[in-house]
Amino acid sequence: DGTTDITRTVHWGVPTPLQKEAYTRVLMGNIDLSRLVFPPNTAGRMVESFARRALWDVGLNYGHGTGHGIGNFLSVHEWPVGFQSNNVPLAAGMFTSIEPGYYRDGEFGIRIEDVALVVNAQTESGEEPFLTFEVVSLVPYDRNLINLSLLSPEQIRYLNTYYETIRARVGPELQRQRLEEEYRWLQRNTEP
Repeated sequence: DGTTDITRTVHWGVPTPLQKEAYTRVLMGNIDLSRLVFPPNTAGRMVESFARRALWDVGLNYGHGTGHGIGNFLSVHEWPVGFQSNNVPLAAGMFTSIEPGYYRDGEFGIRIEDVALVVNAQTESGEEPFLTFEVVSLVPYDRNLINLSLLSPEQIRYLNTYYETIRARVGPELQRQRLEEEYRWLQRNTEP
């Protein structure tokens, strides 16, 4: 019962090496921010660079915000949650989008947007509760655009766990609705 959007860039043909690298680096940023553990009362602007780092490593960037709050029957972009300088600190229970991207004028654009819930993180110290994100969007990424050699082992583990979650939550519903073609597509696109 919310008002929001998610975005998945797909390529229907054969992507160029640059398109694949840019997509993979956007995905890396999405994953790195999604799995970040951070202290309470941290403002989104303080962690936003984690979504940009993989692009910055090779001299690329994007000229839009990294995410926005989620409305409840309101606007798609709902303030005051997000990653800009005027947003409130993140707190457990808030929803935000995480949506890095990359755009090359006149050629192509990439955006990978997920909706995430801010939750308490399990930390080794067990002291003051730290926070992290739980991605609640359950849509696979375009495998055709991912260059696995750029991903770290932690990022690959994250992807595999995310795909297991999609299969466990979406697969049974597709079967219940007898959507066999969609179920087969989901299985193919969430393989480890």
